[in-house]
Amino acid sequence: MKRLVYTLLLLVFWTLSGTAQQKRSLDFTSDGDFKVVQFTDTHINLEEGKNVQVFDVISSVLAAERPQLAVLTGDIASQHAPREIYRKLAAIFEAEDVPWVVVFGNHDARDAKARKELANFVEQFPGCLNHDVGTLTGSTNFVLTVKGHNQKTAALLYCMDSNAYSTLKPKVDGYGWFDFSQVNWYLQKSRDYTAANAGQPLPALAFFHIPLPEYTQAWNNQLAPPVGVKNEDECSPDINTGMFAAMLHGGDVMGTFTGHDHINDYIGVFHGIALAYGRVTKVMRNEEDPKAGGRVIVLQENQRQFKTWIREWSGKKVLECSFPGSFQEKEQAAR
Repeated sequence: MKRLVYTLLLLVFWTLSGTAQQKRSLDFTSDGDFKVVQFTDTHINLEEGKNVQVFDVISSVLAAERPQLAVLTGDIASQHAPREIYRKLAAIFEAEDVPWVVVFGNHDARDAKARKELANFVEQFPGCLNHDVGTLTGSTNFVLTVKGHNQKTAALLYCMDSNAYSTLKPKVDGYGWFDFSQVNWYLQKSRDYTAANAGQPLPALAFFHIPLPEYTQAWNNQLAPPVGVKNEDECSPDINTGMFAAMLHGGDVMGTFTGHDHINDYIGVFHGIALAYGRVTKVMRNEEDPKAGGRVIVLQENQRQFKTWIREWSGKKVLECSFPGSFQEKEQAAR
């Protein structure tokens, strides 16, 4: 009996080890680039046949860009049982040989238990690099490291659950916000990575769903006007728990990338941090709305800068710019 139990434990260990080994590392290319494609707000509903074109949009953008990572920034499924949707998405990423992660939006399983179960489910896919820390508010909080040519950590990708809706109703309405546990976690991780890098903050990006309140100030920055469009007011939370201030203090995050507001796709700058939307990935109804696609971000090894553009489903490349270069040029011209 003991031998049987021991054998079963070994099988479990080997299974888990095999799964872990299949999780690939993220590395800058020999050219010193690391390309991310952000998809957002797909709102797929297989039960009702809604937004199923998204699968073709994602496949087309991946084929055109060949990124090292795909990031889904929330509101992926709009049906009660979303697992089949994630199976189909995982199959697309596997076919294109692209690892992927997802952070949840306000429509991705609204109660904490369902979000946790879904987070555990997506982590089982070999190509999914999610690994929720498990001790914070939200269910998709983790940080990815990107290795440089010397196999040392050269860049960071913070992935965070911006939560769903206010937990203070009826006193405070509206969308969710970062809990203090998440803000403190970010600050600690930032400090740890900075200390390990001889006191120098590493270049970092952050991905989450709901835009920070400071996005409005980035849009209104007249010295360095944004690139892209704002067709609706930013639907940020009514409570500001200081994530932006924490990022300023940490000194590593160069840019944040969100979704949520389907007809906004701008990138602006506020106090030296780029605040950007992705491009809605579902096909919108109105002709004047942004065309379905994804945002591309290209990091450059050992540089606190990145290039970015939108790749539309049609293959068209639009809104190309660089950070901080494009915005520094605008600011100098304005002065």
